[in-house]
Amino acid sequence: MNLIDRVRAVLPPKYRELAKFLVVGGTSWVIDTVIFTILSHTVLAEKVVTAKALSILVSTIFSYIANREWSFNQRGGRERHHEAMLFFLVNGLALGLNLIPLAMSRYLFGFNLDNYSQFGVSIADFISANVVGTIVGMAFRYWAYRRFVFPDELAAVSTDSPSTDTPEPLEDGSTGASSR
Repeated sequence: MNLIDRVRAVLPPKYRELAKFLVVGGTSWVIDTVIFTILSHTVLAEKVVTAKALSILVSTIFSYIANREWSFNQRGGRERHHEAMLFFLVNGLALGLNLIPLAMSRYLFGFNLDNYSQFGVSIADFISANVVGTIVGMAFRYWAYRRFVFPDELAAVSTDSPSTDTPEPLEDGSTGASSR
């Protein structure tokens, strides 16, 4: 039995979706962190908020594909373009939430190269952008994905509702459809 089968055997079905979301989120976090670290220590060293915005954008594209095809593949029922629009709208809001701790660290609390060493600023940036910001953004994303982007209600409606193509028979045996 492989690791995934063991996890499925132990994990109740209602938590499997959360586990998948966390795996996708962890992978997205690694993508985000690597890109942010490279950009903020090279070409965007003076513009760390821009570096973080770009790294989040790249990891968000990965996240959409992985969440749609794996984490929330049993949900939804929306047309793909509508779902993608909602996903990126939610992630745009989450991007703002994610950037707030980094911006506060840099501009409100003064954790910048004028006041601290490069090592101290790097640690402050990492904690504010990749720990605090990620936790805030992740909590919002999980709630919003389940509520708006991949709602369970749409899956239930699309599979449980009777088809409107065939009219229900009436008591007298007719379908009630008018014949013209």
